[in-house]
Amino acid sequence: MQYLFEYCDTMESPYEAFLYDTSYMTFPIRPHWHYFMEILYMLEGTGLIECDGETYVVEPGDMILFHPETVHAIYTATNIPLKYEGIKFDVNKLYTENSYAPHLRVILESAKKSTEANVCFKEETIRELHVKEVLEECRSELWNKNYGYDIVVHNKICYLLIHLIRIWRANGFNTDKAVSRTAEADSIHAITAYIDAHAGEALRVEDLADMCNMSYSYFAKNFKQYYGRSCKEYIEFIRVNKAVDLLLFTDFDLGYISQETGFSDSSHLIKTFRKWKGVTPKQFKKQRVL
Repeated sequence: MQYLFEYCDTMESPYEAFLYDTSYMTFPIRPHWHYFMEILYMLEGTGLIECDGETYVVEPGDMILFHPETVHAIYTATNIPLKYEGIKFDVNKLYTENSYAPHLRVILESAKKSTEANVCFKEETIRELHVKEVLEECRSELWNKNYGYDIVVHNKICYLLIHLIRIWRANGFNTDKAVSRTAEADSIHAITAYIDAHAGEALRVEDLADMCNMSYSYFAKNFKQYYGRSCKEYIEFIRVNKAVDLLLFTDFDLGYISQETGFSDSSHLIKTFRKWKGVTPKQFKKQRVL
């Protein structure tokens, strides 16, 4: 199945929103899979969509969800071109602080294996969710990248997923079984949420491997296979991007920013920032302000 793999940059772009029009864009979409979850909302035309061995007819107002690592393809059922809103996202970046519900990743993993958790949602079922407007706003936020854009996109995705989970529950999907699997959250697929939350603290790859109940070598190998870079590089990447937000949206000095983002001092921040961005933090801010 490896030849069907479609690369998605889980580090640089954990969210991708798009408007697809088959009248001038590549079509049909041949069978492929990726590590992202994907949601499509049909605007025009009738899609004939294959997903995990099943075929779905998706009409305007309908929505379909592709779980990570699920082979899917998109064709048309008529001569009318398709037009649809779409969004892809790294499930491991989704988190909730709710005391009675596990991380969304755990629920979604359970849903992938459940017959009660359908992936195609007809217009009458999701009409009140205003999916078109939600996806349009995600696309706008990711394009403009204004202050807090990532939080807005994250919350919009969570909004949609929670309502889909409610539909699944009404159809008999048992989320209690997902709760019993919360221990699995301490795995290679969830450790990035911990890194994101604790990037300003001292992080050792050895400790992260222990949290996943893995040896250092096994953890390092699997992390690089999934994210395309080492865990150490991922930590650097997260810290640099947190520094980017502070540079763009605050007037804090480099000493404060280095402290808040887990760098030992401003010199360490400057060196690592230049490694990833090709310029110093000062040059980066000057370019963006201009």
